[in-house]
Amino acid sequence: MLKNRSLIGPDDFTVAETDELLGLAGRIVREPGAFSGACAGKLLASLFYEPSTRTKFSFDAAMLRLGGQTIGFSDPLTSSAAKGETIADSARTISKYVDLIVVRHPKEGAAKLISRYADCPVINAGDGGHHHPTQTLTDLLTIRHYKKRFEGLSIGVCGDLKFGRTIHSLVTSFSRYENVRFLFISPEELAMPGYIREDLAARKIPYAETDSLEASIPELDVLYMSRVQRERFISEEEYLRLKDFFILTKDKMALGKPDMIVMHPLPRINEIAAEVDDDPRAVYFEQVRFGMYVRMALIMKLLGLE
Repeated sequence: MLKNRSLIGPDDFTVAETDELLGLAGRIVREPGAFSGACAGKLLASLFYEPSTRTKFSFDAAMLRLGGQTIGFSDPLTSSAAKGETIADSARTISKYVDLIVVRHPKEGAAKLISRYADCPVINAGDGGHHHPTQTLTDLLTIRHYKKRFEGLSIGVCGDLKFGRTIHSLVTSFSRYENVRFLFISPEELAMPGYIREDLAARKIPYAETDSLEASIPELDVLYMSRVQRERFISEEEYLRLKDFFILTKDKMALGKPDMIVMHPLPRINEIAAEVDDDPRAVYFEQVRFGMYVRMALIMKLLGLE
């Protein structure tokens, strides 16, 4: 039962709870109109201290499609944060007005702090380079839709593995399923953080590291691309040196399995050429749609309305 729970990290829900949530999301995908009044009278606060397109729009759309309403901000300078109000006091205040809070913040741990002081469930919509658990639910729903299973898959994550919070969350969650294998594809400077690699090794979950996208593609069931995140770099020179390290092209796609899928949390910059968009294995824009449906399911679960 997920009612009145918060979602801060990708392992806050058990595998069984995650599968149950994905099951509800699957029902919403098949018959979205059946849930149009599920959240009538409920109010969601979206607190975005950091820019967002897909995550904010999908949460707002999810709540509106469920018959609820949203309030909030996409610029913290329009809130009392500009006057120096603490995150804790903002959480105490805003939670008096709403049934659910969604927060994105550039500081790691901000969502957890808000959940400690809020009187309602809190959803982490991304905290710095830490985690992005609702993107992970989106990714899991997308993989389940196209691959029909999680067990036994080989997943390659490519690009900025050091700062990529979507990738950190995906690897953490996906590693809980049976017989999965990871391939970490990145330049050395953007390698997967040590704590994630150490956790996989401790649990005897196989993974390999490489800087060759071409050599990796033939063995993958899922290729998860990511951008090099300019906003996480201190050095502009370092960003410019690494930003185009990997570019997925039509020629490289030809090396992949006929049923491999390509995913991306978006926005993309140069890492996937536009010519790949027409390949039926490129599912990243459908991934966007699944994000709205899984967030509808999550809202319902946390509010106990399923």
